[in-house]
Amino acid sequence: MSHAITLASGDQLHYQLERRQRRTVGLKITAHGLVVHAPKRISQAQLEGIIEQKADWIRKKLNALVENKLPAIHWQHGETLWYLGNSITLAVEHNLRSKAVEYEPGVLQLAMPHHDDASLIARKVIQWYKKQALIDFTRRLEIFSSKLGVSFNAFNLSNASSRWGSCNSKKQIRLNWRLLQAPPHIINYVVCHELAHLKEMNHSAKFWATVASIYPDYKLAEKELKALSASLHRI
Repeated sequence: MSHAITLASGDQLHYQLERRQRRTVGLKITAHGLVVHAPKRISQAQLEGIIEQKADWIRKKLNALVENKLPAIHWQHGETLWYLGNSITLAVEHNLRSKAVEYEPGVLQLAMPHHDDASLIARKVIQWYKKQALIDFTRRLEIFSSKLGVSFNAFNLSNASSRWGSCNSKKQIRLNWRLLQAPPHIINYVVCHELAHLKEMNHSAKFWATVASIYPDYKLAEKELKALSASLHRI
C-alpha cells in the first residue's frame, strides 16, 4: 500500500507499506523506492517516527538510487532484453495480422499491425515472459521439491516490487516472473529458498541449513541476486 510522510525538513517521502508477522520494522530501498516492512500491530505514528529517525539514511540511499538508475527500456525494434541470463534482441516488424510471439536463440520476434505502439509491444513481451516463467519455474519447483522431499499445494506468479518469492502456511508458493531474466542458478536459488520454507517458516539457522542441503552456494547467489535486482526490475 502506498503512503507518504512529510519529514521534519519539509520534504515529502513516499513509501510502500507491507505489514507482516514480524517484531521489528524493516526499511528496504528497491528500484521503485522505499519499502517498509512493519509488524501488523505497530501504530502509524510509531512507524512514521522510525522513518523520521532514519530519514538521513533513506535520503542517502534514494539519492544513490537516482544516480545509479538504469535507463528505461525502449519498447521498439532492436532493444536488448534478458532471458535466463542471456541478452536477446527484440525484433518487431509490421504485419497485417498480429502473430504469436516467437523466440529463437537470441531473438524475440513480434509481428503486428501497430508495430510502433510501445505499450502494445510491452504488453505482448511481458505476456510472453509470464507464460515462459510459469513453465520454467514449475519444472524447477518439481525438481527441487523432489530433492528436498517436500510438496507444495499451489504455485502462482508474482508481480511484487520488492520480493522475489513467498511461501505461506498453506504451502502456496509465489515467484516473481521477472526472475526469468536472471541466470538459471539464481532462479534455482530462489526456488530452493521458498521450498525450504515448507520445512521452516522462518529464517532461522535451521532454515538456512535446509536451503544449503539442496543449494550449498546460497550466500553467493543471494549476493548476486541483490546486485541484479535493479536491472531485473527495468521491466
